Amino acid sequence: MSGWQGGVRWIYAFTDEEALARFAETRGVGAGAREWEYLSILGARLVDAVIPTVDGPTGVAVDVADEDASMLFPPVVGIVPDAYAVDADADRVEAV
Repeated sequence: MSGWQGGVRWIYAFTDEEALARFAETRGVGAGAREWEYLSILGARLVDAVIPTVDGPTGVAVDVADEDASMLFPPVVGIVPDAYAVDADADRVEAV
């Protein structure tokens, strides 16, 4: 499941089933309304194996329904593989 914002595809990820349930509630899907299938994988695998398969800039949005606990991992060097980072070609200032 993903969404678009600011030219970036954001893959929705959740830290546990309760966080996924809160997200479902915000989407108007009440408890027990339908079953949601999900895949449980390590975050590193999501970043290293899934993001390279998606066309265009892609980041990860974690627990997006939790105002105080949500996290965004944008498609930049140090977060996603360099080949898929939007800032990989930017000039970098190196410390001397």
